[in-house]
Amino acid sequence: MAQPTTTTAPPAASGTHDTALSVQGVYKIFGPKPGEALKQLRAGRTREDVSKLGTAAVIDASFDVAPGEIFVVMGLSGSGKSTLIRTLNGLWDVTAGSVMVGGVDLAKASKHQLREVRATKISMVFQHFALLPHKSNLENAAYPLEIQGVPKEERHKKAREALTMVGLGDWIEHYPSELSGGMQQRVGLARALAADTDILLMDEAFSALDPLIRREMQDQLLVLQRQLGKTIVFITHDLDEAMRLGDRIAIMRNGEVVQIGTGEEILSNPATEYVTKFIADVDKAKVITAGAVASQVIGELPDTAGPKRARVSMAKNQLSAAYVVDRDRRLVGYVVDDEVIEAERRGATALEGLIHSEAYIVTEDTILSEVLAPAAESRLPVAVVDSKGHLVGVIPRAVLLSAMVPAEAPKTGPISLPTGAIPIVPQAPDDAKLEGAQHRADAPIDGAPASEADTTETEGEQK
Repeated sequence: MAQPTTTTAPPAASGTHDTALSVQGVYKIFGPKPGEALKQLRAGRTREDVSKLGTAAVIDASFDVAPGEIFVVMGLSGSGKSTLIRTLNGLWDVTAGSVMVGGVDLAKASKHQLREVRATKISMVFQHFALLPHKSNLENAAYPLEIQGVPKEERHKKAREALTMVGLGDWIEHYPSELSGGMQQRVGLARALAADTDILLMDEAFSALDPLIRREMQDQLLVLQRQLGKTIVFITHDLDEAMRLGDRIAIMRNGEVVQIGTGEEILSNPATEYVTKFIADVDKAKVITAGAVASQVIGELPDTAGPKRARVSMAKNQLSAAYVVDRDRRLVGYVVDDEVIEAERRGATALEGLIHSEAYIVTEDTILSEVLAPAAESRLPVAVVDSKGHLVGVIPRAVLLSAMVPAEAPKTGPISLPTGAIPIVPQAPDDAKLEGAQHRADAPIDGAPASEADTTETEGEQK
């Protein structure tokens, strides 16, 4: 079976290459004959081919998730994403394959091992909150610790910290019924944080929320991720949400993972026609970064150059202006041709006084939507620098516009006009025009009567 296009998981924050979660060759098949369906799928048969034997919800899924990574599983309804996430904490037994968490293969784990993993390694945030209505927000957040047998004082302390962390410090003693949907989901998130597990599984966690609240929750999650460094597997059907949250994204279709990569990689190099259509409406300018599209710098000058060298280099490369860098390639500024020529005529031997320091600069991780304004105002291609100010590339306007063109841009070209004579309709008298206009105004659309009266009148005419 063809494997999805994929990229290597980024290294852990500590500098190691350990994985927090490893999924290898996972199948989940529901139905009367999962074993027979598995054999046929491995032999190359499709999901539809084995439908009489069982429902293949997940087919040969393989990926690693690095510590501290937000890994988003994206797909439409029926793609298998929610079934997949339930195999990651053992809620569903896999039909085949392995799910490794903390050195334990959940596919082979005992009930005791599964309980231990769920208590100490993995927490889950559900779409519909799953709060206990008879317990306070504090008690709901502390509930996983209560199950573990943590003393009341300690678990309430951790729950208070978690609720404060998600912005509910003033609602600790209230009940879920007193909260809005977004606030209830924050309690669910606090419950997962209070358990202090390494991995958070979030199944459509924000899907039931209004758009503005959903955006706030996404912001909250990103802030918490930066603070706590949790490993998060996030399930969603919303591509914009996936692109905003995910360090990497896995796209699923019909139970299979068809592509894994960063948002930029998927937008720039969709693996299949399905992915191409899937991402067609994504605003690339809000995902692709400057570093991904930066071109090689042409004709940059060292700050030790003189006007003559600058003029010759600019003429050779057909430039009206050129960037100037120091010996470490840190951007100093830029010079322009007319000023360089004038300085050479005066006999100047250095660029001192000619370098403009107000160059438009963006960093490698700047999204393209934030490059548009500098590009419109800059005399040169926008300069791209790294975190230390080193010049790593430039973005010409043509490259910027090209990077933002949809995968399937509307086709343009000459319009084909009909051949042959075009019939001319005789002009009606003025009173006929008015009568005809009134008739057209009262006429039904697409042949359908405009009202019950029209229906009666039409029937009468037919008789």
